[in-house]
Amino acid sequence: MMNEEKKRDVLIAGAGIGGVAAAIALAQAGHNVKIFEQAAELGEIGAGMHFTPNATRVLGALGVLEDCISIGVVPDEIQMRMFDTDEVILGGPASQLEEHFGSPYLVIHRADIHNVLSAKLLEVAPDSVVLNARVEGYSEDDSGVTLHLADGREFTGDLLVGADGIKSAVRRCMNGENEAHWTGDVAWRLVVPVSDLPAGLVEPNVLLYSGPGAHITVYPLRDGTLVNFCGLVRSDPEWRTEDTWIAQEPWEMLKADFAGWSDTIQALVDVADRDGCTRWALYDHLPISNWSSNRVTLLGDSAHATLPYLGNGGGMALEDAIVLTRALSQEGEIPEALQLYQRNRLERTAMIRNESAENGRKLHDATSAEEVSAGVLSAHGVDMGWLLSYDAMKVELL
Repeated sequence: MMNEEKKRDVLIAGAGIGGVAAAIALAQAGHNVKIFEQAAELGEIGAGMHFTPNATRVLGALGVLEDCISIGVVPDEIQMRMFDTDEVILGGPASQLEEHFGSPYLVIHRADIHNVLSAKLLEVAPDSVVLNARVEGYSEDDSGVTLHLADGREFTGDLLVGADGIKSAVRRCMNGENEAHWTGDVAWRLVVPVSDLPAGLVEPNVLLYSGPGAHITVYPLRDGTLVNFCGLVRSDPEWRTEDTWIAQEPWEMLKADFAGWSDTIQALVDVADRDGCTRWALYDHLPISNWSSNRVTLLGDSAHATLPYLGNGGGMALEDAIVLTRALSQEGEIPEALQLYQRNRLERTAMIRNESAENGRKLHDATSAEEVSAGVLSAHGVDMGWLLSYDAMKVELL
């Protein structure tokens, strides 16, 4: 049983994947949690996500890994293919990752993993969710922190975790301007039924394509009944949507962005919903040196939003959740605990952000098999142990 002196009332802004994971971890550690979500119900939009062993290790610790595997896909192989011919340039069994790093590699729909995490949260902390709760800011003093909602409601606690995403109101209140960094890249995100595709076109593999000015990932979802397509493209610098960062665009624009790509890519593009082609502007945050005050800290995208070129944005939020929980157990006072958490996450998350940005540049420059191979090896490094072997539950916190 937790020492009552260390049992905290924790407020969490944002019920995305990182916020819900943090709420679960904190509740399982004995803290009282209250999570605030501006939407009318718990849920997520989007498409597929990658979770490498460092992240699935956290899902196991939270008690949700088996449920995620049951609705996601543990792929057979990871293949890098030539953009115009489908030639396999590099590849191997995905099971090697589990053999080397002790936890599987998983691909899963964002909505599905969010549903699994939300169910676990309601199991361990049944009355923890406050909906229709748009966070406007906070105030803090030596005795605690007060969360201010847009509708005038206020909630008090011992500490506040800002897990409210790249446009974080908590980050803005803490650090002033919260301007995200426009990267010049956009993402076409499609999910298509396998039944709409030629038989055998997409097996339970993760396919990576690197070509001129673009990078594509293709993989199965929902036990192989769906196929995820994420096409990452260098955009016209003038193209971006300031308010939502998302725009419905003509199918012909999607088709043109991948003209000359392989038969597999053409088949996926051709069955896309002609009225549902969504282009997402890609932003990140430049690394910052501080994301904590005495009673408030940031987690996930609100602290270190990153590009998808290492497939670890969600993984970093999961790691944050565990390290924050451990820091609160290790330190008796909240300000020291938040500094311990931050100190142990700043360098790693900044490295992920910077490596992801650099990988995008390398993976968009290849036009031959030799350049693809060189770019992949350079972008991802021969040894990925620094990323995949990280164990948020066991790493020493200093």
